[in-house]
Amino acid sequence: MLEIRQDDLTGEPTRALLALHLADARSKTPAEFSFALDLSGLQAPNITVWTAWDGPALAGVGALKDLGDGCGEVKSMRTDPRHLRRGVASALLDHIVGEARRRGLRRLSLETGTAPAYAPALALYRKRGFTDGGPFADYRPSAHNQFLHLEL
Repeated sequence: MLEIRQDDLTGEPTRALLALHLADARSKTPAEFSFALDLSGLQAPNITVWTAWDGPALAGVGALKDLGDGCGEVKSMRTDPRHLRRGVASALLDHIVGEARRRGLRRLSLETGTAPAYAPALALYRKRGFTDGGPFADYRPSAHNQFLHLEL
């Protein structure tokens, strides 16, 4: 059974998984179109990070960025490779959506890449009701990114 906890980003397992996430995102998308946040970016006051734990093992991470005006952004969704296909990303996304609703947000959005490696994540987001849409916040459209939205 997974336990989802708010994370202060001080633990080595969390930092290592976020470093893996950042390196992987940058390996699949040109730097100018890769918007994965580094550790300092995730420590912004408008971002909450949660980690999923399977006993003592870190299974995944995900974050919610408050964009203001009733909108939020899903950030830094990553499952530890040793925990793939065990429902970790689903549990984290459900938690983030639930928290967004609890906070009274009216819309959740996300930006992700277009490389084939992003297909499993896209399938998860679409299964949870996210639909394709235009850019939001400060994002600009390109052949390397796509945008999804969920009305809450």
